[in-house]
Amino acid sequence: MTRWRLDGQTALLTGASRGIGLACARELLDLGCDVLLIARDEEHLLAVRDELADEFSAREVLAFAADVGDAEQRLEILDWIRDIDVAPSLLINNAGTNVRKATLDLRDDDVEHILNINYVAAFAMCRLLHPLLTQHAASAIVNVGSVSGLTHVRTGPAYGASKAALTQLTRNLACEWASDGIRVNAVAPWYIRTRRTQDALAQADYFESVIERTPLGRVGEPVEVAAAVAFLCMPAASYITGETIAVDGGFLRMGF
Repeated sequence: MTRWRLDGQTALLTGASRGIGLACARELLDLGCDVLLIARDEEHLLAVRDELADEFSAREVLAFAADVGDAEQRLEILDWIRDIDVAPSLLINNAGTNVRKATLDLRDDDVEHILNINYVAAFAMCRLLHPLLTQHAASAIVNVGSVSGLTHVRTGPAYGASKAALTQLTRNLACEWASDGIRVNAVAPWYIRTRRTQDALAQADYFESVIERTPLGRVGEPVEVAAAVAFLCMPAASYITGETIAVDGGFLRMGF
């Protein structure tokens, strides 16, 4: 294994069938990694699995349909991993959701849903996979957060709070699990061109305001987030843990 490859490793990815998750799967496969794909929509997930298996025929591409926001289904994921006798060395917590409302318009169940998918599920997946990750001399977790967890953006307070919690979880686990050989890092994207952002970015005034706050003058692409995720998985990043890398075109550094 070279420092810039992932040959011989297996990654479990949540939210793996579209957008950033799918881009991460492709990037990891291209670097020699086998992948275990988790997503809710079984029909679409299996189609993605078949597509990736054809594209990367030398790699193992397996898939399991489950909602990581459901505690029982998370246990089913663990049972499936044990059934196929695979111990992932990498975990990519990418599954996420949002309800775009102002604070006073959010219902309690909206807040609970956002926190459950974006934070609780990721925390639970880290805990469930810990015994498998520790079977390797070196393993890694990468959490897909957001710049909204680091500063105010117009994606809503519950979403920002959930991503801030994920960022702090990253820091805590990095320290607590370092002695177990597990590095824990995160990426924090700004606006990335995905199905989830397409409605907001289709509004001309909103799109213009996003571009005005982005020094690179464009929205990002899923492959650009995937590249950062892949780097944090590599042996080349072996002395990096507890960090959150912004993939934001300079947004967080934009003053006035």
